[in-house]
Amino acid sequence: MASDDDCYDYEYDYDEVEEEDDDDDEMMMMEADEDGLVEEDTPAPERPADCWAITQESLSTAQQQDLSMVMNLLNVKQHNARALLIHHRWKIDCIYDHLDRKGRDHMFREAGIVLQENINGKAPPSRLVNCMVCFDEFSVGAVSTMECGHYFCNDCWTEHFKASVESGKKQIRCMGVKCPVVCDEPVVQQLLARKYPDTARRFDRFLLESYLEGNDSVKWCPSVPHCGRAIRVGAGERYCEVECPCGLGFCFACAAGAHSPCPCTMWDMWEVKCNGESETVNWILANTKSCPKCFKPIVKDGGCNLVTCKCGQYLCWKCGAATGYEHTWDSIDGHSCNRFTGEEKKKVDTAKRNLDRYTHYYDRFKIHGDSYKLEHDKLGPAIEERAKQLEALHDQPLVRDCTWLMEAHRGLLRSRQVLLRSYVFAYYMFGSDDDDDKVRMRPADRDNLAVAQGLFENFQEELERHVERLSELLATEYGHKPEEESVLHDKQNAMNLAKIIQTNCGEIYTCIQDELLPLLLDPITIAAYRPRGPDKAKEFTA
Repeated sequence: MASDDDCYDYEYDYDEVEEEDDDDDEMMMMEADEDGLVEEDTPAPERPADCWAITQESLSTAQQQDLSMVMNLLNVKQHNARALLIHHRWKIDCIYDHLDRKGRDHMFREAGIVLQENINGKAPPSRLVNCMVCFDEFSVGAVSTMECGHYFCNDCWTEHFKASVESGKKQIRCMGVKCPVVCDEPVVQQLLARKYPDTARRFDRFLLESYLEGNDSVKWCPSVPHCGRAIRVGAGERYCEVECPCGLGFCFACAAGAHSPCPCTMWDMWEVKCNGESETVNWILANTKSCPKCFKPIVKDGGCNLVTCKCGQYLCWKCGAATGYEHTWDSIDGHSCNRFTGEEKKKVDTAKRNLDRYTHYYDRFKIHGDSYKLEHDKLGPAIEERAKQLEALHDQPLVRDCTWLMEAHRGLLRSRQVLLRSYVFAYYMFGSDDDDDKVRMRPADRDNLAVAQGLFENFQEELERHVERLSELLATEYGHKPEEESVLHDKQNAMNLAKIIQTNCGEIYTCIQDELLPLLLDPITIAAYRPRGPDKAKEFTA
């Protein structure tokens, strides 16, 4: 096993013919233009996602912004605006669309909103009012009326509000029979505060939490321990990767760690598979036989096909059946293996093939993961020290600018992440029909899959080759007095390689999104490629 110090010089080779270093340098110089940068068709960078970090202190302000927009748009009270937003999962664009297609009245009815302007005789008929819950008489000042026109005594309303809050309801409906109207929030807060102040505060907290729990555009940061922030993204940006100010990057769609270009469903299955015992079971199935007496697994450690279990039972290794002891090298007395059926052979062969395929992809996933850790934990600090060394060379102004070192290192780490995740995607996407982990696809698209797979693997191979070259280049150390020509040569090559791997990563993302995912029966989307990693959320301010 290579030591940590040797890992920077390690080149991972998947049975490829290794190219000579001199040829590599020559090709690199041929690719360079007059300014020393390669002419690659680098995809135009995607617009960064509109994302904000919301603290518990700024949560109320963020919520009030959305409420105010709907209140001004429809000229309604705050609780009605909240009812509309909760009904549409806080998607203001959906409210605009619904209003345009179905009209204001239809939208209000669906959300359970009845405005006072549509209610006749909403005021109590006399100075003494009969409450239809407790059937006692009360003065007009002791009853409250909702926008639907139903009125009940304040004591009954208060108990209704208390029971609703304690049951976890964030929208409290009127007590009228089958009345869908949402109760006026100021009335709820006022009556609860008189008798149950703790419940009133809990109701206020529920109103704030409704902005998070029913909102597709806002999610808590999954950091542990929790940093206390939520992340809000713009409309239509659910499939994106964001970085909280606490430093945690995660997939906004599934709240797992950032995993593009692998889709959420595949990444979730991979984590379960790697952390679970599924591959242990596959190994046992492929390499052991169960004793027909005690049913414990047996591993064959010799050449003879007569095997003895620890419990004393003899069995035939070829078919797993119980036998006697008398045998020769190639036969067992009184036994023939005609019971080894085709179905059993197919089961074992499939288990071995699945295990080999999993091992192939897992090995590459782990190798790039280990390389990422070394390049982050060891190469990163080494590059920082090298940058300080170059910045101190006052007599060599051309080499003092070391931003290229940091940029190239950042690109290296990002491309390592893309590589290791691309193997997870390939494991699930390119399985055969009898694989347990195969994806659902129309049979007619199998031929298209083979073509797209070749394209994907070519992009993956190109990225892998350039990443290893950049890693080796960045691991180069300078002496006490580095030569200016040598540093400038490394700078040019590092910038060229960084640009190439950015293009390679973009090609992999495009191939997955445009060529491979459309072949699946179940539609899947991945986050857009970001050369600098997840979009950084800005702190939300009032």
